[in-house]
Amino acid sequence: MSIKHSLLALLSEGPKYGLQLRQEFEAKTGQVWPLNVGQVYTTLQRLESDELVESDGLGEDGPRRTFRITSKGDSELSTWLHTPPDLTSPPRDELTIKILVALDLSKVDVHEVIQVHRRYVVELMQQWTRLKENESGFDLRLALAIDAELFRLDAVVRWLDAAESRLNRAFSEPPRIETSQPLRLRRRMGVR
Repeated sequence: MSIKHSLLALLSEGPKYGLQLRQEFEAKTGQVWPLNVGQVYTTLQRLESDELVESDGLGEDGPRRTFRITSKGDSELSTWLHTPPDLTSPPRDELTIKILVALDLSKVDVHEVIQVHRRYVVELMQQWTRLKENESGFDLRLALAIDAELFRLDAVVRWLDAAESRLNRAFSEPPRIETSQPLRLRRRMGVR
């Protein structure tokens, strides 16, 4: 999540002070991602030193110092909004790393590790679903944030299911003779 760009977006609506930015950020994100006011001021200082925002200089670093976006900040915000995030490399996902590491641990049942995490993720999905049923009908932003989280968690459950299925197949098949590393990589890439 880019706090920097979110603050620029809020400032594009007009001048604001730090505490106001924190409150508006939380309101506009459905109160799902609380922001520390210190983080807001630290980010504003960086934005100001990068000339993406400017302040009235009143109150120095106090809560009533008003910030406004600059033309350079407007350009940065527009670029951020219209540039897809770099999704070419998978993120370092803790769950994926746990499963991959558990594969080589003789004292660990990787299927048990998968089950523990699947139960946890399903419980989280149930909590988010209850929240959505109880409160999101009144708040479009909260509903969208919850939907995003439910889709993300659903993908995690589907990956755990696929991983378990792949493990079951791998453990039931006879071991394959390994080919050399370069040849395997060429085959994966479709090169003969």
